[in-house]
Amino acid sequence: MSARVLVETADFDVGAELARLEALGGGGIASFTGVVRGGADEHGGLESLHLEAYPGMTRRALEDIAADAQARWPLLGLTLIHRHGTLGVGDRIVLVATAARHRGAALSACAFLIDWAKTRAPFWKQERFADGTARWVEATAADADTAAAWEASAEHGRP
Repeated sequence: MSARVLVETADFDVGAELARLEALGGGGIASFTGVVRGGADEHGGLESLHLEAYPGMTRRALEDIAADAQARWPLLGLTLIHRHGTLGVGDRIVLVATAARHRGAALSACAFLIDWAKTRAPFWKQERFADGTARWVEATAADADTAAAWEASAEHGRP
């Protein structure tokens, strides 16, 4: 099983990462790419997102999440790349991609990886706005509910 886990400031090439997984010969490749969202709000619009991390610690946490996915699904490979630093609107933040012989495993593992990374990886996110204000992003109840559902499925012997 091929696993690629990176925590970095540099952008990544989604096409190259997917091609690496396609070369493993599976029947299903699933992916999720997260980008910094834009749009107007009460602050005049988000200008950037600052992600703080301790890269070594964060990489180890993501490697543990990848190992969980490998234990739950018959994957041929996976890629989990998360950036840190200051990112502008439209910049890529995260890539999760999985390869499996069949689509079900690839899709489920991909969903698990992004949900688990969002709730379990040690990142601190600050939104910075056009009016000069900033706010730290807090975890949402929906994120906690999604994580709880994954935990419950594992407790009941389901992926």
